[in-house]
Amino acid sequence: QVQLVESGGGLVQAGGSLRLSCAASGRTFSRYGVGWFRQAPGKERAFVAATTHADSTYYAEAVKGRFTISRDNAQNTVYLRMNSLKPEDTAVYFCAVQVGGRYYYAAHYDYWGQGTQVTVSS
Repeated sequence: QVQLVESGGGLVQAGGSLRLSCAASGRTFSRYGVGWFRQAPGKERAFVAATTHADSTYYAEAVKGRFTISRDNAQNTVYLRMNSLKPEDTAVYFCAVQVGGRYYYAAHYDYWGQGTQVTVSS
């Protein structure tokens, strides 16, 4: 069992930055993949970024070059640094952990946090 808690969301103007954190408890996730997904009202949950146990990283085209995912295995924490934010980035952001599977496929993740709201204004 893994428990995940996201934090760091808030209201920011377009062009600003935020850093989201995902803290895990119950079991270390150093050997597992970790991903970030986001969901806006009335829309499907979408892949944002992921990192594997081997430290490979992957990004959705919409955020590539602006967002950076990183992990601190000693602290059981994963981060998502978001720069140059746009109004279309507004969503609830979720952290998730998978034992194994396709990094971009939400159904392959086993544990999910409660989400943190990110709102970007013009």
